[in-house]
Amino acid sequence: MLQCIIPVIEKLLPAPHNEMIIDVLFELATWHAHAKLRLHTSKSLLLFRQSTKRLGMVVRQFRDTTCDAYHTMELPKEEAARGRREAAMSANVKLSATRKQNAAAPRGPKVKKLNLQTYKWHALPDYPPTIERYGTTDNYTSQIVCTIIFCVIFK
Repeated sequence: MLQCIIPVIEKLLPAPHNEMIIDVLFELATWHAHAKLRLHTSKSLLLFRQSTKRLGMVVRQFRDTTCDAYHTMELPKEEAARGRREAAMSANVKLSATRKQNAAAPRGPKVKKLNLQTYKWHALPDYPPTIERYGTTDNYTSQIVCTIIFCVIFK
């Protein structure tokens, strides 16, 4: 799906942001293609590392330019889920002074920004060295181990 999205997204936004989104999508698709390879060589791992660096630069540039140009909010279902979660927490736990202050805070959708301070973004540079050290993940699975254990136990 990532490979096919570029023509769909193209020209949806004005000029500077359109190119930025196309660049991000291209780098994501390239990185994903490297990650999905079943056989790597030293050259392909080098290209994978370079792709990871480019992806990081493009995503940070996207965050700093395009994301700052648009005011994004929570979806209505996210807002409703947050409201239900807060109501359940206040019903189960006695309201403290900070919760009382938060309860008086204005309701409505929260502002949502692209957060690159998450583990999934932090772990991207670890993929090439992990593949180099342990191999690709298509050659092993925990399902086989579970099936073998299941067969041994129930025979």
